[in-house]
Amino acid sequence: MSIYNLKYLITFIGIILIFIAGCSDVRNEEQKIEVQMRIGDENNYEDFKEITDHEQVQKVQKILDDIDWENAKVDMAHPADYIFDFQFNNPEIEAKAVLYKLWISPNKDKVELVIDAQSKYSQLDKKKSGELFEILTGEKLADLK
Repeated sequence: MSIYNLKYLITFIGIILIFIAGCSDVRNEEQKIEVQMRIGDENNYEDFKEITDHEQVQKVQKILDDIDWENAKVDMAHPADYIFDFQFNNPEIEAKAVLYKLWISPNKDKVELVIDAQSKYSQLDKKKSGELFEILTGEKLADLK
């Protein structure tokens, strides 16, 4: 291989490495969760909580990743009790946010989640419901009356 070809090969490999580094997984970027709470009986929400602790954000992401979502278009009796989404801390990263809607079950022991845009539905078990609810609201689901 000539020096001339070797220079092109090294340049090509360098460009590929720069491209790979620039396209690294955005999931590794710091994120926060923005939570809104329903006000009254209507479909009105106000900012409730912003979760910026990396460990808490990762716990919520793990809970959501482990869900066995059903493909279903649901029609709930009332608007969601809470809505939340993930946002990147770096404003230069543009990503389409997934809006999660959360309902507290009538027995106040489980939560139900819906992703309208993807027609996804799930009811979490009591343990996962409690974990998710406590991270998102700072309250224990078992303490609701």
